[in-house]
Amino acid sequence: MFRVAHPSRYYEAGFTVVEALVALAIATASLAAIGALIATSARGARMLERHVELIATARAVESSLPKRYQLAIGKFSGELSGHSWRVDVLPFAEKGIDPESSSPWMPRTVVITVRSASGATLQFATVRLYPRVKE
Repeated sequence: MFRVAHPSRYYEAGFTVVEALVALAIATASLAAIGALIATSARGARMLERHVELIATARAVESSLPKRYQLAIGKFSGELSGHSWRVDVLPFAEKGIDPESSSPWMPRTVVITVRSASGATLQFATVRLYPRVKE
């Protein structure tokens, strides 16, 4: 005798094409979102690495500055580790500071600018005290 499967069990046996396509679309969207997250993280890590390189170069430039009595007002520049740098030594100008005070020290502003080959720039300013020239 010939047996026919029950019709209600036939439809419960597996996934339909539509269900498989929906599952595939969800998996694809999830993988695309994960890929975008990884790309963003990698880009952020590269930017952070470049910034750390700029800071390290700026610290190296600052630590190699001449002694306080040898650093005159003016500008000088150079290159270090593929980064160009410039140092500007300027008279210190701040309200409330008397340039004619009797202090044996005179402040000067030192501005250090470092630029990478890609064009990223880091600039910071500091103040150094210099012995006042006695007249």
